Amino acid sequence: MSKRVLIVDDSPIVHHLLRKTLEAAGHEVCGDAKNGREGVDLYGKLKPDVVFMDVTMPLMDGIEAVKTIRASDPAAQIIMLTAMGDEQIMTEANQAGVTVFLKKPFDDYKIISALAKLV
Repeated sequence: MSKRVLIVDDSPIVHHLLRKTLEAAGHEVCGDAKNGREGVDLYGKLKPDVVFMDVTMPLMDGIEAVKTIRASDPAAQIIMLTAMGDEQIMTEANQAGVTVFLKKPFDDYKIISALAKLV
């Protein structure tokens, strides 16, 4: 089933890769945010089905953004983008309600597999 997706990451390369892969798989990228604060604002406006959220970003990091989004929508579906070895961050994200993680570097298969874990 097609999903409406919000991408929150400060890397244009990550935005491009995620958008290309998700759209090729039939999903709609309904928004792009460059930091956590922008991601929280767009989540409220767009109400996406899924958010791909980076951890390290300016203005508001991914953990704070997840907490803020889930405070207003406890059912929010969020996939956290993490670097290898971010075990403490993964624990914090899990405590904030994230259940699916996508470790960088990732490829098309890993992106689609992460999305499938939410269904």
